Amino acid sequence: MQYQPPERDAQFLLFEVFRVQDLWPEIEAFAEISEDLVRAVVAEGGRIAAEVVTPSNQPGDEQACTWDNGEVSTPDAYKLPFTEITGGGWLGLAGNVNYGGQGMPKMLACIVEEMLWAANTSLYLYGTLTVGSSLCIETHGTKQQKETYLPKMYAGQWTGAMALTESHAGTDLGIMRAKAEPQADGSYHISGTKVFITGGEHDLAENIIHLVLAKLPGAPDGTKGISLFIVPKFLPNEDGSLGERNSWSSGSIEHKMGIRGSATSVINYDQSTGFLLGEENRGLAAMFTMMNYERLSVGLQGLGSGELAYQQAASYAKDRLQGRSPTGAQNPHAAADSLLVHPDVRRMLLTQRAYNEAGRAFGLFVGMQLDLAKYNGDRSAQELAELLTPVAKAYLSDKGFEGAVMAQQVFGGHGYIREWGVEQIVRDTRISQIYEGTNGVQALDLVGRKVLRDGGATVRKLVDQMAQTRIAQVHQIEFNEALDRLVRVTASVVGRAKDEPNLPGAVSTDYLELMGLTLYAWLWARMAELAPQDEFGEAKKATSMFFYQRLLPKTHGLERSIAASAHALMDFPDDLF
Repeated sequence: MQYQPPERDAQFLLFEVFRVQDLWPEIEAFAEISEDLVRAVVAEGGRIAAEVVTPSNQPGDEQACTWDNGEVSTPDAYKLPFTEITGGGWLGLAGNVNYGGQGMPKMLACIVEEMLWAANTSLYLYGTLTVGSSLCIETHGTKQQKETYLPKMYAGQWTGAMALTESHAGTDLGIMRAKAEPQADGSYHISGTKVFITGGEHDLAENIIHLVLAKLPGAPDGTKGISLFIVPKFLPNEDGSLGERNSWSSGSIEHKMGIRGSATSVINYDQSTGFLLGEENRGLAAMFTMMNYERLSVGLQGLGSGELAYQQAASYAKDRLQGRSPTGAQNPHAAADSLLVHPDVRRMLLTQRAYNEAGRAFGLFVGMQLDLAKYNGDRSAQELAELLTPVAKAYLSDKGFEGAVMAQQVFGGHGYIREWGVEQIVRDTRISQIYEGTNGVQALDLVGRKVLRDGGATVRKLVDQMAQTRIAQVHQIEFNEALDRLVRVTASVVGRAKDEPNLPGAVSTDYLELMGLTLYAWLWARMAELAPQDEFGEAKKATSMFFYQRLLPKTHGLERSIAASAHALMDFPDDLF
């Protein structure tokens, strides 16, 4: 597979759509970041992704991870690119400068993350868990914990993993059984078994730092009684060197549909030494600091995979000669025309492209809200970030997977053959809709916890913000209708949910898609307005027209579906399933 980093599109979004050259000087932490530095980061990140990381993708899938008596080996092809990623400081790109991070904005990190996800999803999983774990320690750790762990994690010498899930509990974390027993020296003994632990054991780093959810003796029932602990593979000495091996182990690794180069372990904790991170019984709130960023990152995984798939499909469609155009031969001197003459092939390619490019803009918009909330204390930005995080995770990963399947369809039979690589993209992308909270859970979070919590007030603020930006006049009427539809549907859901408890769960997936399409309509109208007068800009305008004419109309059907009651779902007798 070949991968071309979307460097021009990234620069267009950063400097022309979101105008970071005006935004970042107003944020003290970013005041010294120059345009030249940003362009250099994007270019170098793209180079590493395309030239260093991408070549490890298919070989890593072929070899996969192996387990032997608790020891996990990663694919041979991963060692060099992981060293390049970590040695270049890419895991600390947005990290705290006081502990060795580079202090770059999350917006910029989003671009780099997408490229690394596209280049090799399995490999970057070891990175993203480290980034998320570092953020959690930075936010909730003591000064000593930050000094001990962050420099080594930003440098990739130590990697991170989060241990939430237990086999009997899944999403229902309140019924977990893992226990933490206080010790006289201030540490804790952690006991229990966790499953689906991404990067829980491997050979890419000298130490692995687990963030483990467990319950203290006498803790309140449910999620209010969960605490969070740092449980290293090797206990650090006072000077930061590696001490004795901790008493947890990998009981096995999962044999998965995709991401075969990512080690997913069952981890057994046997009175393993842990250290409280944050406050007792406040572990879930602390973990959500990490999970919200991880959910955006998983959305970017879907985006990166969708972009990789589109590039393979577009290249194949240009070269593959098959059939003739409905309007007559376009390549009369050859045996057939290219696949691009077929309207349905164009439909698939343009659908992929429209979702990918709007998704890239959306990911940056969410990253911008996180930056404004963290560094400027902007409460409105925090509310928007909380509202949009489940949309980013679910919608980006849904559209990434759909795009991968469309790419496979463009390839036809060759898309089902391993050598072409597209079937791997399908397999690897599928997990993004499942982990970090399934997309159904994300949709329920959006409706049940975010929209209903404030009666749709934050949605209204988002709509007002979108309505106040300048957009391409050619899309103004349809855009206004889309905004009105979102406001109307939101008010209907809020009003009906009071008398129909099952309604949020019944309409949540459709509502999330409605919001995603509306956000993309705004971003496409904005991009069309700002598109330059060149080939790149003409492609933007043409793709925006396709989105508005062929994809945005789906909101009409979604409104009708959401208007239906939950009875069609809930009145179906259980014994007929």
